[in-house]
Amino acid sequence: MSLQATKSEGTGLADVIDRVLDKGLVINADICVSIAGVELLGIKIRAALASFETAAQYGLEFPSGTNYQTAAWKQALEGKEECPQCGKKVLAEELLNNACPWCGWVSAKAKKVSLSAIPVSLAE
Repeated sequence: MSLQATKSEGTGLADVIDRVLDKGLVINADICVSIAGVELLGIKIRAALASFETAAQYGLEFPSGTNYQTAAWKQALEGKEECPQCGKKVLAEELLNNACPWCGWVSAKAKKVSLSAIPVSLAE
């Protein structure tokens, strides 16, 4: 029995970029030039590729002069949760009380609220 390669959903370039920005990618490099055991030059390089939201979560420093009072920064600081069905990040309050705007997944709490809004007559 041989293993067959299968293509799973969400393996396009856009999905790869979305995942890298969501999780972040950090590259550390230490370069040392020495002759006869004497270090002549030492370079430390750190490069990070991530969304601003992910970078802020991990405490990466932003360039001086960054304006933290913009609407985008305020939106990035709001609590977000990952939708269990599609995996997109959605505001936690919206995901729990309404539904996922991307795929339409509805939480148990939102279903309970919508069912309690239906009037039930005892005469039936």
